[in-house]
Amino acid sequence: MNLKNKLRWIMAIVTTFLFAVAVGQSAKASAIDNSYALSSNQGSSLRTSNNVVIAHATAVYAPARNVAIFENRTWYSNGAYVQYIVGDGGKIYRVGAEGYQAWGAGSWANANAPVQIELAQTYDQAEFRKDYVTYVNLLRSSAVKYGIPTDVDSSAWRGVKSHLWITNHVWGDHTDPYGYLASHGVTKAQFAHDVKYGFSSSGNNVNPTPTPTPKPAKPANKKAVHVTYALHQKGKQWLNPVKDFGSGSNGFAGVPNSVHDMLYIKVNRGSLMYRVHTIEDGWLPFVHKANKNDTVSGVAGIKGHTIDGVQMYYTTPSGETYQQSYYRSQTTQRTGYLGTCADNGTVAGYDSFAGMLGEPLDRLQIHINDNSKY
Repeated sequence: MNLKNKLRWIMAIVTTFLFAVAVGQSAKASAIDNSYALSSNQGSSLRTSNNVVIAHATAVYAPARNVAIFENRTWYSNGAYVQYIVGDGGKIYRVGAEGYQAWGAGSWANANAPVQIELAQTYDQAEFRKDYVTYVNLLRSSAVKYGIPTDVDSSAWRGVKSHLWITNHVWGDHTDPYGYLASHGVTKAQFAHDVKYGFSSSGNNVNPTPTPTPKPAKPANKKAVHVTYALHQKGKQWLNPVKDFGSGSNGFAGVPNSVHDMLYIKVNRGSLMYRVHTIEDGWLPFVHKANKNDTVSGVAGIKGHTIDGVQMYYTTPSGETYQQSYYRSQTTQRTGYLGTCADNGTVAGYDSFAGMLGEPLDRLQIHINDNSKY
């Protein structure tokens, strides 16, 4: 959702509260903090159909309370808010009203989700555990309340859906909450199991996952993926393309202390979609091709408009070892590269796009692999 690229601040973590559920029953929060709830004349007045409950992650390491304050303050100007934010050690903050459309995942999702829930991100494993139990139980109890199946990301058009499922089946480009959950050791399968069965008041699984019989490991099928990319220098010409990254002037696209207005990227296998943010236009549409002679659909950017952000997602061919794009950039106003980005959000910290909005991007490095080489 829009606010994920806009939150850049982190404040102190607030105290936790008790989240109680009855064993084997649908989870219900013992308390919901309504301090930052929208008033009756704020937010959408449109009722939802009751088909999905949507699971989000904030993609920013900031307290849940801060996210709730931000959504409450900017719900109209940013066009982004959900019903609940979970975090700060298991707390629940309400922003939007249940049963009324929130603005969290596009028109179809918003119209069909009586509840959308954000999970705030933390580096602390103990805090994450409290947040996760509350998040899972709130997702589950919300689905039960509205007669929605508790299956996660099934092929059916009813159930608990991740933002990634919405991206893959309806619209959008977000992949949460899986990157963040994976950073704390929670797989997609574990998440689906936990939502289906919930947690007891002690935080234990109501129906623990049986330990599977080990299967013979399949041999890895990792293929070398090479990425070729180039920037167009504003007011001048296309620069020489770069393959992967290295050291020296041939190890990155761009010219130091210069401004660029167009970008193309291509890979030798799999597929990659990419887009740029310009100071003049904001985020432009994703591009799926790479042809510097086609400035409409073959490159990202607008001639004469300054690029200050880049975002991309790589898709691994079926049957091959999962790989993703790792990329980073510099700006004309800072020394050294900014933080490394991974397209599925698994690199802690600065990880939603490359660049610093408002500062012209002057060089870019990319590689495709199953781990970062920076």
